[in-house]
Formats: sequence, C-alpha cells, structure tokens
Amino acid sequence: MSTYYDDSQAVFSPVTRSAIFIVATITNTPEHHATVRNWCADVAAVVRSVAKRSPAGRLSCVCGFGSTAWNTLFGIPRPAQLHPFREIGSGGRVAIATPGDILLHIRAEEMDLCFELATQLLNKLGDAVTVVDEVQGFRYFDQRAMIGFVDGTENPEGHGAIDFTVVGEEDRAFAGGSYALVQKYLHDMKGWNALTVEQQEGIIGRHKQSNIELDADVKPSSSHSSLTTLEDENGNEVKILRDNMPFGRPGMGEFGTYFIGYARSPAPIEQMLENMIIGLPPGNYDRLLDFSHAVTGGLFFIPSLTLLEALSTRSVPPNSH
Repeated sequence: MSTYYDDSQAVFSPVTRSAIFIVATITNTPEHHATVRNWCADVAAVVRSVAKRSPAGRLSCVCGFGSTAWNTLFGIPRPAQLHPFREIGSGGRVAIATPGDILLHIRAEEMDLCFELATQLLNKLGDAVTVVDEVQGFRYFDQRAMIGFVDGTENPEGHGAIDFTVVGEEDRAFAGGSYALVQKYLHDMKGWNALTVEQQEGIIGRHKQSNIELDADVKPSSSHSSLTTLEDENGNEVKILRDNMPFGRPGMGEFGTYFIGYARSPAPIEQMLENMIIGLPPGNYDRLLDFSHAVTGGLFFIPSLTLLEALSTRSVPPNSH
C-alpha cells in the first residue's frame, strides 16, 4: 500500500448525494498565471471554512491541472505521466479532447454546500479563468446511472483503492498525487428505453435489478463490464476508482452521466476507453456507445495536499514552457 495516502487530496471521499464538476481554462497573461498559482495555497483553507458551516455535509474538493496548464503555471519538474487527453476512435465513436486547464470535483451531501464552495473558489480566481464546462450531478436512487444500472460496483476499496489511485515511488516527486480522466456523456434515452431489459443487460453485462454480473457463458464479450475489466501481465485485475454522477435537464431532453475515473496512472483508464471504442478485438466494441456519446474529454493531475500548497511559490522562468 502507498505510504503517501495521508497527503492525498479527497480522491477517496465517500459517496455523496451531490457534486459539481467544473472545468476551466486559464487566461494567458503573467498576471493571471500568478493569480492561479497564489490560489493554490488558498484552496484547502476555503474548503475547511465552507465545510465548517455544515460538518455533517461531508464537503470535499479535488483540484487538478491539465498538461498545458502545468507547463504554463509550474514548468519543470512535471508529473511523469501527465499529457494532453488522447483522442481515441473515429467516425461515430470518438473520445474527444476538449479544452481544460483546471478541474474542480466538489462533493457533498447537499447541493447548497457544493454551490457555496464552487462560488467561493471561483470568486478567488476571478477573471484569471473561464469556466468552459460545469455540471451539477446528483445521486439517482440506489447509486444508479441514468440508464438504470448501478454504477461503480467494481470500485476498489480500502487498501486496494489506495494502491490503484495514489502515485508512489514510481514518481517520487509527485507521490501522493493521482490522475483524473473526465468525460461528459449524453444518452439517447428514447433509444435505450426502447430496448428490452434483457437486451440492456447484455450490453452492460449485469442484471438490472439485482446488479449481479451475468454468468460467463451468457455475458457477451462486447458487454461494458467485459471490456472495462483489465488484467496486468500476471493476471491480476487492474482497477480504477469511479465517482460518476447522473445529470440532466428533462425539459431540454438532456440526460447524461459525468464520468470521472481516478488512477495512479492514466494508462488503465485509456486502455478501458480503447477497449470500449475500438473493441477487443477491434470491431467488438461496447454497444453502450450506440446510445451514449462523450461531448467532453480531459486528463488532469491531482497534486498532493502538500504539493498543491507549495505550487503557489513555484516560479517559472520565461520561455520555460
């Protein structure tokens, strides 16, 4: 187990009923870069101040930075596996890359706490950033996704969650950090609901009501659960930590899932996406993508708490990026 867990951000926060996901770009001037760096030292204190107003609300915040932003704000050294989001696929099935320098993943039992923290953090940033995507998510009954199946069943727990999500000795300067990959999916609910429950279960690979995995002899190799199950070279399962949230506007016909996956390396999340989109083998793709498509995509590094505060004093030589 990683020994750096105590210094990690709130990646492992317990399941809550509400969340806000914010992706912002940074205004490209030295003055605005300085504002964002200074803000890094304030994040933890602002979270504590808002959380104190409702201790039972379980308020938390995870803050991360994209590859381009890291170069611009902090320079060298940089996290070993941080890179721009890699687009995967072609034609009708593509994991697209969209702009994003800063990620905020705010969670709490009640939306008012999320709302207040988002407001306070963004007020401190002012015109140093432009929010390019904001999603207010909610828990849907017994942790089900918009499509009616329980989400996050295979999340690692306890020591396993730490091992799979916290950077350790492999990148010691950034130990205690994590990587987060985010995508906003929109669903064709009319098409999805036109399927029989049995057809839906074959696409997901689980029974809809009980959440029990389908037997191996009947579960399609193209099922979502099959294609997102990874093993290392020794046959051990490789997991990621998901905290997806449904969102939507029924009056506008918008129904979606905000996907967020945390891991100690982006590689397993990217491999899952490739399996889903390209197929394993190629062509044997995830049929859920016939009813869901991603409209955003970003990869971010989540620094440890200590590093996040220290980044406020990081100086970047001119032309270093």
